[in-house]
Amino acid sequence: MAGTYRWVPACLSQRSIPPGALRVGTDADGDEIYAGRCHHEGDILPAKVIPSKNACYIAYGGEEILKDQFEVLVPAMFSWQFSTNGAVPPGAVEAGVTADGEKLYFGRYTHDGCITPGKIHPSHGCIYYPFDGEEKNSTEYECLVLM
Repeated sequence: MAGTYRWVPACLSQRSIPPGALRVGTDADGDEIYAGRCHHEGDILPAKVIPSKNACYIAYGGEEILKDQFEVLVPAMFSWQFSTNGAVPPGAVEAGVTADGEKLYFGRYTHDGCITPGKIHPSHGCIYYPFDGEEKNSTEYECLVLM
């Protein structure tokens, strides 16, 4: 079904991801990164899932945080659209919500040659992404959009 997607529960102890999971990037060592999300401190946050490292990371409070329980995105058809300053195009994938009710969207950014997923936080005007133990940000990014 075009224009639809689902979030499939997963955890690190399973050491696998669901068939059809969305690959969104590549880690510094070439490992594949998949789209995920998880609960943290009352928020639902976009995450990067790296099955080969048995890892799921979020960006939060200036840190890159490892999570055990998460969901993996299994989409229909999608595209990436360039955007800036917290803006999201029509059809942007809602990947989470803050404890205050603000929607967060799934995006990615190329940092030092690594395509890394993260959360587009519209009211902050940027994407936040976990990288090398820290929470990084950029005002330019690509937004995941369903077709």
